[in-house]
Amino acid sequence: MRVLVVGASGLIGGHVVARLLEEGFQVTGVGRDVTAARRRVPGVAWRSLDMASSGVEAWLPVLDGMAAVVNCAGALQDNPGDDLAGVHVRGLARLAEACEVAGVRRFIQISASTIDRGADAFSTTKQAGDAALGRTGLDWLILRPGLVLAPSVHGGSALLRGLAGFPGFLPAVHADAAIRLVSVEDLAEAVVRGLAVGAPSRVALDLVSAESVSLGTLLVRLRAWLGFAPVPLLEVPRPVARFTAHIADLAAWLGWRSPMRSTALGQLAGGVDGRADDAAVLGLDLRSFDSILARRPSSVQDRRHARTYFLTPVVLTGLSLFWLVSGLVGLASRAQATAVLTQAGLSPDLSRGLVLAGIAVDIALAVLVLVRRTSGWALAGMIAVTLAYLAGATLWRPDLWLDPLGPLVKTLPAALLALCALALREEK
Repeated sequence: MRVLVVGASGLIGGHVVARLLEEGFQVTGVGRDVTAARRRVPGVAWRSLDMASSGVEAWLPVLDGMAAVVNCAGALQDNPGDDLAGVHVRGLARLAEACEVAGVRRFIQISASTIDRGADAFSTTKQAGDAALGRTGLDWLILRPGLVLAPSVHGGSALLRGLAGFPGFLPAVHADAAIRLVSVEDLAEAVVRGLAVGAPSRVALDLVSAESVSLGTLLVRLRAWLGFAPVPLLEVPRPVARFTAHIADLAAWLGWRSPMRSTALGQLAGGVDGRADDAAVLGLDLRSFDSILARRPSSVQDRRHARTYFLTPVVLTGLSLFWLVSGLVGLASRAQATAVLTQAGLSPDLSRGLVLAGIAVDIALAVLVLVRRTSGWALAGMIAVTLAYLAGATLWRPDLWLDPLGPLVKTLPAALLALCALALREEK
């Protein structure tokens, strides 16, 4: 059977693809950027399409010969890279219409168990999209998972591990919020069973564990699974949580799509619930939180990620401030900086030009490193500029290596920190 998986390069989509391949399905994966996905999973026919903007005509060639569609595409909050209504409503409607035109009947939609509250744009657009799908003539099945726990680290799973690995204490917002989980493996298995002959259709099923745990308990157990020593659980004051969420919202406009945004905070406030009996319709016995953790012992990679999760934004912000201050200090002391170069034998005009160019580069790097799309280039630029600075100083002012204040020696840690940030900046 040939199956089209939309959002196949994401957390849920990636596990769905892996499970389908394991069962012998022929999979075509769709995502906005599938360059890395092609390298990771060469057994999939990858196509690049944007769910929010692709029209019916764009979908028809991709749907040719498909027996079913699984839609895992979704977004948490509006920002320059995500359009909730475009993905959840208009894009879904166009894809469903294309399925009807192409004669693809089976359509499995991945939704969420919390959307009935309709408390935010995520919920209302998901509701609208699911309702629109329900009005089509397709043989649809809507799966509504609770909080998805995955072995890979992205989105909410990554945030939970970061909180569990926080040094000194466990920070929790809404620590008493009741959470029902589902493992991403069980969710992928539900998709496989939903594609079987005789599977239920034209019904929405919640996929949530029978066990409900508080967020605080979840973090305590997750920390123990990671192997870290117990620490006190600290309820983060609501104003602090809201302020942090607003910072995360701002970072999203720069391309950093953190799971700590306002929508996630609002969803968490009401807990994550659902009908635990629905899984039995697909013959599934969903694993509990403890059995999910017991199935896969934590590794050094899990512990390292937990420890560095919150370190990444701190490092990037610190590097930005370092290069900004460097540029501003150079701007305020242009005469002294120019004098250093003229004493090395350079002409006054060339010295002034080099100083101004250095100031401009420093400030530009400080800004560009904060933008997700340009951060990699900025970090590489910081390393290159530092090495060029050290090479030039060694050539023209080697005496600075012996300066008691160590102006050259102290630039090396900044380059090494930029090198570390290059490795830490990957989000998925």
